[in-house]
Amino acid sequence: MGHPAETIVPAPDVPAFEDVVQAARRLEGAAHKTPVLTSRTADARTGARLFFKAENLQRAGSFKFRGAYNAIAALDEAARRRGVVAFSSGNHAQAIALAGQLQGAPVVVVMPHDAPAMKVAATRGYGAEVVIYDRYKEDREAIGRRLSAERGLALIPPFDHADVIAGQGTAAMELIGETGPLDLILACLGGGGLTSGTALAAHALSPGCRVIGVEPEAGDDARQSLNRGEIVQIPVPQTIADGAQTTALGRRTFAIMRERVADVVTVSDAQLVDTMRFLAERLKIVVEPTGCLAAAAALHGAVPVEGKRVGVILSGGNVDIAAFARMVG
Repeated sequence: MGHPAETIVPAPDVPAFEDVVQAARRLEGAAHKTPVLTSRTADARTGARLFFKAENLQRAGSFKFRGAYNAIAALDEAARRRGVVAFSSGNHAQAIALAGQLQGAPVVVVMPHDAPAMKVAATRGYGAEVVIYDRYKEDREAIGRRLSAERGLALIPPFDHADVIAGQGTAAMELIGETGPLDLILACLGGGGLTSGTALAAHALSPGCRVIGVEPEAGDDARQSLNRGEIVQIPVPQTIADGAQTTALGRRTFAIMRERVADVVTVSDAQLVDTMRFLAERLKIVVEPTGCLAAAAALHGAVPVEGKRVGVILSGGNVDIAAFARMVG
């Protein structure tokens, strides 16, 4: 991918690898060290050595717990007691709700009216107050800012936040720690928190490793943004990858990705369904559509992986089981 030549100077609040290391310390004993799975069938299909980082088995069902917990842990005690507000289509919502519950911070989450019912129920189940909005007519960030101002709550967005990005980077840090140096890491890409955090960790721990973000075919705003050298906003994409129905990268995630991410590719909804089926049949795990983005890129040839050692982050497993059965059946 030919990025434009001009460089963006990161703002002071863009995290560095040292922040990922600090996040790992905060998460010690709180986050699961999720397993790294392998499959001879997947290796034979791709001609690569694939290492699947199973963040679908993380607390609250996705990698989002890492960033949410780290962001709340980084607050001072008074701010934690006042509470936090977040906006999310589902996984950040559940993660921030659980992280707040564990750390004694009240949580309010702004969620879209069409968020999966299971994710809304889980968020409430962890003790959060849920505020519903219409994602096609209302601005969730504006609602979050208003609630933050009115109630004195710390605003923790799902990806464009230094402590959130640093927390997400700990998944790749663990992956490389277990596998050793990798040629490539594929990361699921919505707003860029996981991809940018992964890039920080990979650059420091496996310098020859290329990081590639994978987004839905219907929502390729990140690919457009890196090609144009500026953040591109798109309409809400129509895709089964509900966790990647973002309309634009964040300022911080874009700054990191421009410097550290080698490429962005896309996969189709049909490829996501095929990958969900493959992971269920071969690895015996349930992965939600968004969580299959990176694996789909490897299994369907969106990225050339033959002969390479490849890390694949399975980002989440929060899918309604009836919907899962309909999709893969």
